Amino acid sequence: MPKFLLSLIFVCATTFVWAQDSQQEKLEQRKAQILQEIKDNEKMLQSVRKKEKSAVNEYLIQANKIKLKEKLINTTAKQERILSNDMYINQVQVNKLKKELAVLKEDYAKMILKSYKSRSEQSRAMFILSSESFLQAYKRAQYLKQYTNFRKNQGLEIQSKTAQLVDFNSKLDGQRKVKKKIIVENQKEKQSLEVEKKEQQKLVNAIKKDKNRIASDIRAKQSESKRIDRQIDRLIREAIAEANRKAALEKAKENPGSTTVKPVSSSKIAMTPEDKVLAADFKANKGRLPWPVEKGFISLGYGDQQHPLYPDIKVHNSGIEITTEDGANARSVFAGEVFSVMVLSPVNTVVMIQHGDYFSVYQNLSKVFVSKGEKVSIKQNIGKVRTSGDSGKTVIKFLILQNTTNSDPENWLQNR
Repeated sequence: MPKFLLSLIFVCATTFVWAQDSQQEKLEQRKAQILQEIKDNEKMLQSVRKKEKSAVNEYLIQANKIKLKEKLINTTAKQERILSNDMYINQVQVNKLKKELAVLKEDYAKMILKSYKSRSEQSRAMFILSSESFLQAYKRAQYLKQYTNFRKNQGLEIQSKTAQLVDFNSKLDGQRKVKKKIIVENQKEKQSLEVEKKEQQKLVNAIKKDKNRIASDIRAKQSESKRIDRQIDRLIREAIAEANRKAALEKAKENPGSTTVKPVSSSKIAMTPEDKVLAADFKANKGRLPWPVEKGFISLGYGDQQHPLYPDIKVHNSGIEITTEDGANARSVFAGEVFSVMVLSPVNTVVMIQHGDYFSVYQNLSKVFVSKGEKVSIKQNIGKVRTSGDSGKTVIKFLILQNTTNSDPENWLQNR
């Protein structure tokens, strides 16, 4: 029973260590991803600083960089905690092996001493020959054989335990070095974070002087945003009504005797069986859709949003705004059909893609690579994101609607 319990404990400990190793690997991958995002963020920041157009945009990128640094510090801290747990388990194994090895060596020494005292073949023979019966002689011979095997096995077990002890000690040495490296990295990132926060505070002080101008810019952009939202809503309603009229005519041809005339809806599209399948697939991928740009961060969320520095200034956003790098391509988040290409100005175009009764909308494109009615695949490049000449920002506005109802796009995109 004790052997069974020891085996069970060893299996559980091994499984736990394997799980810790797996988690450590995931954290290392996440750390690499965050470091790449920080590098991309720094590239965007340098680009904006060169253009010297918008302190607010620089502040937003700086704020995202600080957020990424904090994530990196938290990830490194998790690595340190997991490594400490792993080291504790290995130390327990080392202590256990040392105790077992000490007991084995003591028993083995006693056995060797006893064996030395009765080492002559004559004494062994006399032990067997002095038996009172053949059966007793046989049992004594078996006993001597088992005793020899037991001594041999104990020697092998001592060798095995010694090898395990060396292995665990080696692991601990390696883990101590890794932990020391992680602690140094964490301290370095914390110092870097403090520098970033001081830089951010300088920007905050500079921006706060321009509150009136910023408020005026926000009002102008809100007015333009509402105008575009109305255009998109009107376009979708007109297209839904037209699609529903065609579907009603087709149905009337199939049933010429029917006199029932239903009003045509402009808010809910009549779907074909293929459209229903596509809509169901789109809905099933909520939370797993790729981002509409390869790199970037959400600089303005969905719905009513406060200005990052002036809580009394609020903006309403029908989608999300993603700040990306200069020259970035916009890409389709799911397979579908180009529903519309709407030119708002020579440098600002909107692409709408239909996925059953869902629509993904990509605003602020300077170039478009697709046309109305074209089938597109997931992650297909559909245009180039515009870089504003006024602010130096490269921002795509992204919307998701079901018929005419807006939804928070961030809930649809996969986590980064």
